[in-house]
Amino acid sequence: MRKLLYALACLLPALPVQAGDWRGSITAELTGFPEQAADPAQHRSYAALALEPEYFKEWNNRHDLFTFKPYLILDSHDDNRSHGDIRELSWIHAARDWETNIGISKVYWGVTEAAHLVDVINQTDAVVNEDGEDKLGQPMAKLTLIRDWGVVDLFVLPGFRERTFPGRQGRPRFSIPISDNPLYESGARDLHTDFAARWSHSIGAFDIGVSHFTGTGREPRFVIQPGAYNPQTMTISEITPFYEIIHQTSLDLQAVYGGWLWKLEAVVRNGQGERIESLAGGYEYTFVGINESAVDVGIITEYLYDSRGDDVDPADTLTGQPFFTSAFQNDLVLGARFTLNDAASSELLASVIVDLEGGGQSYNLEASRRLGDNWKLSLEARGLKNIPDNNVFASFRDDTRLRVELARYF
Repeated sequence: MRKLLYALACLLPALPVQAGDWRGSITAELTGFPEQAADPAQHRSYAALALEPEYFKEWNNRHDLFTFKPYLILDSHDDNRSHGDIRELSWIHAARDWETNIGISKVYWGVTEAAHLVDVINQTDAVVNEDGEDKLGQPMAKLTLIRDWGVVDLFVLPGFRERTFPGRQGRPRFSIPISDNPLYESGARDLHTDFAARWSHSIGAFDIGVSHFTGTGREPRFVIQPGAYNPQTMTISEITPFYEIIHQTSLDLQAVYGGWLWKLEAVVRNGQGERIESLAGGYEYTFVGINESAVDVGIITEYLYDSRGDDVDPADTLTGQPFFTSAFQNDLVLGARFTLNDAASSELLASVIVDLEGGGQSYNLEASRRLGDNWKLSLEARGLKNIPDNNVFASFRDDTRLRVELARYF
């Protein structure tokens, strides 16, 4: 956090001190696991409390905006999950055909449901939720140019955020602990400055985005350092994240035709061993007003491909060479989204990810409903089935879980 604040001080100019507005949420969470944990240090139930307020102030005829969004979560067992972060602390200035964003902020790229391949600016806050949608704040200076032929975003990203991982008492987690002392390819370590650029445009029914990122990769490989492997007991005490310099080019594409929503994300990455090629694509078709009701049903189908594969060979990991823990290689996503369109904004999303090469299935269920004007109840269930021993998901086979969240908005 000290380095994060230092980077912010280098970026953020003096701002006018004026009264603004506050909003935000406080969320109580309870997670239960019906199966016995593989490690006796883990538990069958976890409680957590998360606070995410937001302060914002507009001035100069709404051409300037200051936002501050801290985040704090306290977990009943996992010290790694109990942490604070600055999600946003930035000044945005908007002109007619350009815009700047300076400070700490979050940027989202991508269109697909099951995987977020092109989303490379912010680091994943993996202890909040394993779905990859929660992100740490990233120091940045961003310039947006708005032209008739598209929007160009240019990024300077000083400072790197390490990915968060659960501690030994955390659940779910990998069976081997992850070291808190990562390795870096860059001699500047987490002070390396990264760069990114993106062009986006809408042409008829198509929304197109082409992006390039060069800098420290947000997704680490892992290494087993000397002394971490005990040949007598044939056990590994920990694995160490290794953050390398990457060059990633990506395409995201979305098209709307009637009730069809077509989606595609494609990535080519160099810098982490062999060249990596990843793809996620598919569609969502929505049946509007089922049986003349207000209920909409969306049918989701996506295909996920990754050239790295999703198997881990124990013999290869002991060579000292970096290895990946890629989740998807050749997978099919099938799902359904139910939107009730009622006053409570009730929604339900159910999906299954099927490994087409016999690596098992992943089941997911997400539901939410507003309770009055200020409360929201959310339900999340996840589980795995038929996962082979050499699959990266093998550590989570006995981690079927149900999470209930109650949020109060203010």
